[in-house]
Amino acid sequence: MSKLLEVKSLKSWYGESQALFDINLQIEKGEIVALLGRNGMGKSTTINSICGMVHKYEGNINFNNVSLIGMPSYRIAQLGIGLVPEGRRAFSNLTVLENLVATAVDGEWSLSEIYNLFPRLEERKFQLASSLSGGEQQMLVIGRALMTNPKLLILDEATEGLSPTVRLEIWKVIEFLKTKNISILIVDKSLKQLLDLADKFYIIEKGKTVWEGFSQNLTSQIAQKYLGV
Repeated sequence: MSKLLEVKSLKSWYGESQALFDINLQIEKGEIVALLGRNGMGKSTTINSICGMVHKYEGNINFNNVSLIGMPSYRIAQLGIGLVPEGRRAFSNLTVLENLVATAVDGEWSLSEIYNLFPRLEERKFQLASSLSGGEQQMLVIGRALMTNPKLLILDEATEGLSPTVRLEIWKVIEFLKTKNISILIVDKSLKQLLDLADKFYIIEKGKTVWEGFSQNLTSQIAQKYLGV
């Protein structure tokens, strides 16, 4: 495997308040990496920093041998990072179809591929995104990110707040994406599913990377200590 993303000694601030103190993680091409931690420990801030959505940060963020520090978020997206943000955030005043093609890039993931993945999106392609259920909106945002044909897909709490049935559907899609050899960084509270899916784990606490390893090394004692599960 070759290195796709490397984050070293990352520090980030919101205004005068420092949120990240020492974040380190690495993703190889084709690897699924889980980023874990209790609420408020810095998971979303780490993702926002990678995607250029934090105004003050320092350290090293290298993607495909390109430094992302100081780069605007739209350029980072153009380099091949597709984000499924926490809280869904579909373009509510656009139709499903318009959402999917708005930022599309030519590649393996086309409309037909997305519709095969999420048949409901094809059924609702002319509906406004605001008229969709929460689960359908999440499918739409995942589909929109895939339509950018990313080298790295970032999923920030992609199953949060969804019904058990829809959550199961999303997990099946992520399992399918693993077979497509897509690199994925995923934040989620569903440790059971992640243990079966992720290649590598990083745990952060109070803005610092405090543990890294593989699923077989993530013992119940470690999970209890850092995740409270």
